[in-house]
Amino acid sequence: MTPPAIGRFAPSPTGPLHYGSLLAAVASHLNIRSKNGTWLVRIDDLDPPREVSGASADILRTLEQYGLHWDKEVVYQSRHSELYDEALAQLTKDDLLYRCSCSRKEIAKRGENFYQGHCRKGYIPERKRFSLRIKTPDRAVTWMDLIQGQQIFNLFDSNGDFIVRRSDRLYAYHLAVVVDDAEQQITEIIRGADLLTSTPAQSYLQEVLDIQPPQYGHIPVAVNAEGTKLSKQTGAKAVSLRDPAKTLVMALRDLGQDPPDGLVASSVDEVLGWGISNWDMTGIPARLSL
Repeated sequence: MTPPAIGRFAPSPTGPLHYGSLLAAVASHLNIRSKNGTWLVRIDDLDPPREVSGASADILRTLEQYGLHWDKEVVYQSRHSELYDEALAQLTKDDLLYRCSCSRKEIAKRGENFYQGHCRKGYIPERKRFSLRIKTPDRAVTWMDLIQGQQIFNLFDSNGDFIVRRSDRLYAYHLAVVVDDAEQQITEIIRGADLLTSTPAQSYLQEVLDIQPPQYGHIPVAVNAEGTKLSKQTGAKAVSLRDPAKTLVMALRDLGQDPPDGLVASSVDEVLGWGISNWDMTGIPARLSL
């Protein structure tokens, strides 16, 4: 029996919701709703230095204004340290982790685009701070992306020995997202193509932690006039709450759907209803940016 479809949207509270993030939320929401599945929202609040006060509540309010209502209680990663520690303990038991005392400057000086395992032979014990890295094999990772098609990456060349716990003892993104997706039993993840290269690392963690991998689909990311991805770091503006139905219709078109012109005069619920009934994943452009 096919398991019920469960999807999620997992923003970081580093600022208000911008159009690029809204596009990912809409795609994830419509995809799961078209399958009568469960759509969850998780706040990825694992990096306190980058968090903006009030951003989590603002993001949730914006989702509600756009009719993107979630099922079940919102989950916050900051409350899951016990789950992450259990995963780290398993990786340690399996002799897959090692301490790394290298700074970013030292890595850059060696000309490494990705960490090449310098500390596998031993880190500098005089240094008080160290990260935990996972030993990655030099082999291919393949998967069929729901949007971008067949993907083949060399695990070591694309990610190196990536960090699972930072030197400030904060849990790294790859570890947390894999553990939480498993805990929430996520079956399909629709997200931006900027995270396409993160998938090999996450697939490897799923493998070594004996986690059933979800299906992935990566939508083209929205870019600004200079061709740079819309993000909080590049000053992307918060989505307007003045006419959410009109913005939703624009999102549908950017996602390769074909809403009728008159839909812009409809309510938010009517726009989303049309999107659910007519959702066609094959219409989404198989490219990395819009």
